[in-house]
Amino acid sequence: MRVLVVGQGAREHALVRSLLAEEGVDAVVAGPGNPGMAAEGADCRHVDLADLSGIAELATAALADLVVVGPEAPLVAGAADILRSTTGIPCFGPSAPAARLESSKAFAKEVMAAAGVPTARPVVCHDVDQVAAALDELGAPHVVKDDGLAAGKGVVVTDDRAAALAHAAACFQLPGGTVVIEEYLDGPEVSVFCVCDGTDVVALAPAQDFKRLRDGGQGPNTGGMGAYAPLTWLPEGFVEDVLERVTRPVLREMASRGTPFTGVLYVGLALTSEGPKVVEFNVRFGDPEAQVVLARLRSPLSGLLLAAAQGRLAEHVAAHGAPVEDGAAVAVVVAAPGYPADVRTGDAVLGLDEAAAVPGAHVLHAGTALRDGHLVTSGGRVLTVVGTGDDVAAARSVAYEAVQHVHVPGGQLRLDVAAEG
Repeated sequence: MRVLVVGQGAREHALVRSLLAEEGVDAVVAGPGNPGMAAEGADCRHVDLADLSGIAELATAALADLVVVGPEAPLVAGAADILRSTTGIPCFGPSAPAARLESSKAFAKEVMAAAGVPTARPVVCHDVDQVAAALDELGAPHVVKDDGLAAGKGVVVTDDRAAALAHAAACFQLPGGTVVIEEYLDGPEVSVFCVCDGTDVVALAPAQDFKRLRDGGQGPNTGGMGAYAPLTWLPEGFVEDVLERVTRPVLREMASRGTPFTGVLYVGLALTSEGPKVVEFNVRFGDPEAQVVLARLRSPLSGLLLAAAQGRLAEHVAAHGAPVEDGAAVAVVVAAPGYPADVRTGDAVLGLDEAAAVPGAHVLHAGTALRDGHLVTSGGRVLTVVGTGDDVAAARSVAYEAVQHVHVPGGQLRLDVAAEG
């Protein structure tokens, strides 16, 4: 099988790394990919992620048997639709209408309400006066969300009413002009990746990420500064409960609207005092949770994704069983100075060979580029260092031993990822 992975971040690098390790995968093409993927053996080819026709042309030129679209932006723009209609190549990823589960928080809330899915009570606002009223109605802590895509940085959770209003005002300046105010959900958050084929679903093991920039959950919200799995403290039957109360009802609702969901439905949940409630949906593998979930996967990924893309997930599971995961993984993100606001790029990245030489560790690239043959930073989250081991404590030890070798001038990382895992 030849697989095209569309994207260039650590999430896509994790997918590429998993696929390259499979006996049944003959080649992995990455578009556009990154230096880390190329170093591991992926065939990286230039493509503009905003050029949907270019992505389809690359899939044909690469002789792909399966296309996996990683980032949310091309999915929301309709990359999967164009791939299916113009190439006939199976594509793992939702249609543009189905991808609205991520691109519009208001739409996601509408679907959840129709499907009877437990979630935070929302108030959809179109001006600052409506926001002010919603903040007073729901009370602090205030949860303010840009309705559209924001790369994990469109959410503010604060006790400061003025800061909440300021964030909402900034969101109104963005395309769409809609803000969602939600009631605050207490309790730890958990992420579950659900592989869907429009009708059936298979869940991968839950993970937990660390969204705030600094230790102790302090600092601004980010796209994620680390993650770990498994979550041994979850109650027995948790995943099946999520499938029964959240994923399957959403799949039925989306199908009833004529927009069946195929791809990964990322379910972000808060374990509240009233039971699990949905915080958000993503329509692709989340980052950095994907890095730890895929590091623990022991059964072939390509067959699972192809079966989902072709609408035969139940048949695949009947023949091959559910995905097998074991051990533990901890991911630590190294971010550039200034992230998540004014990011500085162009700094040298050193020590990756030494980090990868630590037994049980590997390094996934995100914001890196080659300049005159030297690796430099090119984005906010530069790398993810992943440690694996028999349990979370062992994996955490490996991850932090490896990350000590990485040098990014002014780089930022959390030191408490999985500290209580």
